[in-house]
Amino acid sequence: MSTLDAREDGDALVFSVRVAPRASRSAVLGVHDGALKVALTAPPVDGAANAALIAFLAKALGVAKRDVTLEQGETSRTKRFRVVGATLPRLRALADGPLRQGG
Repeated sequence: MSTLDAREDGDALVFSVRVAPRASRSAVLGVHDGALKVALTAPPVDGAANAALIAFLAKALGVAKRDVTLEQGETSRTKRFRVVGATLPRLRALADGPLRQGG
């Protein structure tokens, strides 16, 4: 298993997410090549997966959706996010243990 590559930048965390859309349920699957791997029920159509991912990350990290910014990779499976108000220990705990949300 690889290690999560995340950094603090002021009051925000910056990290990558590897997305697996159209899954049977939304869940954190662990770490893949330094990125948080997340399965989403949403399809990668018209920004649906990006919106679902932002909502998923906000809930999982205990922040508002407005605090989650997609910085890079809008149409890619690997994306970079900036999350204001999230803590590195909470992100690492999220990466270490599966978290599932209803799909």
